[in-house]
Amino acid sequence: MSNLNRILTFEHESEHDLEHNLPLKNLFSIPKIYTGKGDLSKRWYVYFSYRNPKTGKLQRMQNVYGKANKYTTKEDRLFVLTVYKRTLLKLLKEGFNPFEDNTALLAKRKGDFKPSKASQYSGVDTTKEKEASVPIMSIKEAFDFGLKLKEKLLSKTTKRAYENRIKNFLKWVEDVHPEISTIDKVDRKLVTQFLNHVLVNTSARNRNNFRVDLSSLIQVLEDNDIVATNFMKRIPVLKSIPQRNKTYSNEKQEEIYTFLEKQDALLLLYIKFISYNFLRPIEVCRLKVGDIDLKNKLIKFKAKNSPLKTKIIPDLLINDLPDLSKMDKSLCLFTPEQIGGKWETDVDNKRDYFSKRFKKVVKDPFGLGKDYGLYSFRHTYITKLYRALVKGSSPFEAKSKLMLITGHSSMSALQKYLRDIDAELPEDYSEHIK
Repeated sequence: MSNLNRILTFEHESEHDLEHNLPLKNLFSIPKIYTGKGDLSKRWYVYFSYRNPKTGKLQRMQNVYGKANKYTTKEDRLFVLTVYKRTLLKLLKEGFNPFEDNTALLAKRKGDFKPSKASQYSGVDTTKEKEASVPIMSIKEAFDFGLKLKEKLLSKTTKRAYENRIKNFLKWVEDVHPEISTIDKVDRKLVTQFLNHVLVNTSARNRNNFRVDLSSLIQVLEDNDIVATNFMKRIPVLKSIPQRNKTYSNEKQEEIYTFLEKQDALLLLYIKFISYNFLRPIEVCRLKVGDIDLKNKLIKFKAKNSPLKTKIIPDLLINDLPDLSKMDKSLCLFTPEQIGGKWETDVDNKRDYFSKRFKKVVKDPFGLGKDYGLYSFRHTYITKLYRALVKGSSPFEAKSKLMLITGHSSMSALQKYLRDIDAELPEDYSEHIK
């Protein structure tokens, strides 16, 4: 008899039509899941009974554990055991019999399954295990499984990016290679072909992002023995040139501020949080009224590189803020109509709203190209501050002070950022090239 736990660990089929029209249902009971009443310290498993051909009575079979008890949350264990339950039911429908040798059945359904000498079953306790073939999960099922195990570590935005890239990959496979449907057929050659398609139609950066996400998911599948190895590690990263917003000239920045004072004071205040506190646009969108402590001149926010960050609020910005003391601290600081209000939408939608508002109110009237945006104000004011600091101190001292203000995680990260935005410029060197 082929080892049932191993078969179920490696494969499962669609759940459609599994719970009804069972052929020969008198031969076995419908598999059930034992959860230990939710106690994670106990072993969870799938159990079922099969009719013993000698006694004619239903006999409890060996419990199916698989890899379920490796997981430490109820949701993950139940997810894995549900897969096993569906697969077991499918196998029983197809004729799997724990009292017989199932080699022929496996060979028929897997095609290329080539077992060594098969042993005849002579009793439940004397079963000889055989190696199962490669997994037969569909590509979508495998990626859904991988994402399910990763999702608790991902933000909503990152999860959505994973889902989007999986969707794109599945559509490409369906269009270009309709004959490939299972995860065991996905290899380095196939994914490289897909990444080349992404590269030709978009950019090297987007191609690299697809590579990272697919590799991360396939690593989860390798860790759970669903694929033999993560072949993505052998696909190289391509060199890409990052796109950055340009820095505004002092004249252009002042012109925009003067214009917004009359045209859109709310948008101007939003920009000043980016300019004076060096926040990213999405960080401004996350702010609640309670994140602003005017008494101690502090602001708390979720940053790109840490779950919670605290910065001082410069007087330059405090002077422009309205009285927040009587507002509900749970209100959004910025909404489309006012400071301090309810705005029930995803933070990405908020960022996109202000980006579109900036384009309509500022970029289009000023004829600014795609290289200029809200992020440009952050570059502009960090450049201003660094050049002011370096006038009265050494570059290292200036950068040390600047790092405390901007919130960069390391000196090397700050130095790279300053190089990228051309904040560091040499003095006039005309005398040296006369």
